[in-house]
Amino acid sequence: MNLDLLEKLTQTFGPSGYEDAIRDIIHAEVAPLVDEVRIDPLGSLVAYRRGTGGGQKIALAAHMDEIGVMATYVEEQGYVRFTSIGGVRPLNCVGNRVCFANGVVGVVSVERRDDANSLPALQHLYIDVGATGREDCPVAVGDPGQFIGPLVRQGKRLVSKTMDDRVGCYVLIEVLRQLTATAVETPHDVYAIFSTQEEIGLMGARTSAFRVDPDMAISIDVTGTGDTPKALPMAVELGKGPAIKVKDGGMIAHPLVRDRLVAAAKEAGLPYQMEILLGGSTDAAAMQLVRAGVPSGCVSIPCRFVHSPSEMVDEADVENAITLLVTALRA
Repeated sequence: MNLDLLEKLTQTFGPSGYEDAIRDIIHAEVAPLVDEVRIDPLGSLVAYRRGTGGGQKIALAAHMDEIGVMATYVEEQGYVRFTSIGGVRPLNCVGNRVCFANGVVGVVSVERRDDANSLPALQHLYIDVGATGREDCPVAVGDPGQFIGPLVRQGKRLVSKTMDDRVGCYVLIEVLRQLTATAVETPHDVYAIFSTQEEIGLMGARTSAFRVDPDMAISIDVTGTGDTPKALPMAVELGKGPAIKVKDGGMIAHPLVRDRLVAAAKEAGLPYQMEILLGGSTDAAAMQLVRAGVPSGCVSIPCRFVHSPSEMVDEADVENAITLLVTALRA
């Protein structure tokens, strides 16, 4: 596994709406692997690889953006109040650090409250960037920031911020690389969509899929697991293979796509799991609704501690997801 690439992807700045830096990284990786690269008006990158003919137009989508914060107010003492970009949970913020687009690093803390035993809300949190007052605060209203969480390898497990969904971007890049390096022939025209603004409403995938007008769409994203203490019952575990989506909070996977992915897993002799996610959704929910409708599904990477600075995946699940998609594209 190319950990240098995964580290580069996870550590690059890119909250929703501010994906320029991560898009540049991905562009450099995929340009030699495809026939054409374009950037949509909303900033999504679409890499097109021509098939051998007689196949379908298949869109594969992984979102480039990450959850983050945005400064909303600077206190007189120099502390920064903020709002969320995407699904930020206050409990995951306290004591963690954020880095703003200008490189300024701050610590998230919680103000004193009368009921200290209750869970804080975002309005109870602030960021200390080391300023002594409003005048010397290096952060301004509207500045975006990302959470800090380095990539760590612990046995077979990989931990980092922004596995959601830079690990999906990694899988998509490696799918393109395998199709090219091993001269795997596919009859299908493949459109690799690295989408923007997924975390705030599946924006980029919707507009990109409208332009591509695919015959089939598959998103590549993370999903939760049911293998931690007192977790909600869920038939997905780390290390048991990529998950093939059946249903989530925003869609039911099209049976043709679901069955195609199951058949590919069986053909390749891969472990796989069937995913039913009670809340949340992926780019597939947006892509299935463009134009007259697109049969859509999802390959999910099992991930613990989603939307925290320490998201955990299993290396084998990532590698098997790549093999699963390459096998599905051969059919």
